[in-house]
Amino acid sequence: MNQFLPEPQLLQALQWRYSTKAFDPNRKIPAATWAALQEALVMSASSFGLQPYQFIVVNDPAIREKLLPHSWNQRQVVDASHFIVFAARTAITEAEIDRFLGRVVEVRGSSREALAGYRQMMTGNLLGDGAKARIPQWTARQAYIALGNLLTCAALLGVDACPLEGFVPAEFDKLLDLTAHGYAPVVCCALGYRSAEDTYAAAPKVRFPVAEFFKTI
Repeated sequence: MNQFLPEPQLLQALQWRYSTKAFDPNRKIPAATWAALQEALVMSASSFGLQPYQFIVVNDPAIREKLLPHSWNQRQVVDASHFIVFAARTAITEAEIDRFLGRVVEVRGSSREALAGYRQMMTGNLLGDGAKARIPQWTARQAYIALGNLLTCAALLGVDACPLEGFVPAEFDKLLDLTAHGYAPVVCCALGYRSAEDTYAAAPKVRFPVAEFFKTI
């Protein structure tokens, strides 16, 4: 059986999606759909496969209300079915690299000895001279890869989403206690179903022509 989408269906889903401005607060994402989106996030690509992030799902209405004034009062934060804060690692340690390699051994039946060269490459890139200062930017970029994957997967499942960069990281950090656990908030995403009153849902998608973005050499 062909497990892949036909091209028109993919493009139709991407044409359908938009950054939802108003969610229906009474409509929730079904448990099976949410479980699939969680799995999709975990299966996102990341450099080295290290997954240097965590996804904070804020379900508590009281906490969402506290986050709202620190999110430019964007109602998606409180009205969406699910609200995720993408938190990236602020540092990478040798222990984390070894934990990941242990998982590789567990899943693939490899050996630590066979991964010695890979370990050396990872430690050289992530723990070497000058690496400490650039790690937060690197981990944030990994989180954004996961965000992009989530937006596409949500559209394919008919779930509306809105990525949110308009928030105050320091205040989110205080409310979610991220720094103490080695993370920093980098971006958010609200997910659910669009309100019938969201006029942006019917607005034509504004994009420049495909030809402007590609140069074939």
